[in-house]
Amino acid sequence: MTTLASDGGTDSWIPDGVTALAEHAPEVATSFARLVSVRPSGVNDEMLEGPEVAAFADQFRVDVSVIDEQLRAAFATATGERSVAIAQMVWISDVAPRVHAALDALFGPSEEWPGRRRQPVADTWGVIDAFLRSVARLDALDVTATELVRLRGARQHHCRICQSRRSAAAIEAGADAVMFDAVDHYESSDLPDATKAALALTDAMIWTPTAIPEPVVAAVRELLTPAQAVEVVLDVARNAANKIAVALGADAATVTDGIELFVTEADGGLRVV
Repeated sequence: MTTLASDGGTDSWIPDGVTALAEHAPEVATSFARLVSVRPSGVNDEMLEGPEVAAFADQFRVDVSVIDEQLRAAFATATGERSVAIAQMVWISDVAPRVHAALDALFGPSEEWPGRRRQPVADTWGVIDAFLRSVARLDALDVTATELVRLRGARQHHCRICQSRRSAAAIEAGADAVMFDAVDHYESSDLPDATKAALALTDAMIWTPTAIPEPVVAAVRELLTPAQAVEVVLDVARNAANKIAVALGADAATVTDGIELFVTEADGGLRVV
């Protein structure tokens, strides 16, 4: 496994989250600004703010794995044929504050993040997919650390299909089942300290996004470069798109035994091999 390494300490960290995103991931900054500025066409505020959607969104935010059939059915009844697009909108509304909070915790508070006005789009998933692909093209992290961050998120969200997959690139780089299982007890594992810092940030973004512990911030700033830290934040956001499938009960694994491998294509798309 390639070891993550610092590039010179806190002096190299730029002053706020917005600037960090633009500096270290400019293409993602553009796709993220687009992501947080859209809403599904044909969906009015009354539907988005209805009690069934609000209850679904609240549980989506707190712990998506606890959404049950009763909550899911009430959401589907209230949203009808727009249920998938509205679930995607719920994800956008959930993930954006997590990115804001994490980057601001690491780099300093931003005066203003983009996305105060939302424009209707016919294909919400197309906008989401463009963001996901732009994140996947980042390369400050080594492939093994990227995969461990992905797998930690998959297990925290209890996404069945994500837990059943492994990165072919990480395995080719030397990752094995022991290393993958170590994400469940990474604090006491023999994973590199920098990887533990990345996984601790992953947990904080999932469970305490508005109150990331100072020791987590300090460890990230000590052990990762600014570009690596930005990439971890964005990887957590990208991986959390699995919450849409989990929330809708559409996350069943495509294998019943063992795992399936995937590769990340040059354009950021995923292909099962």
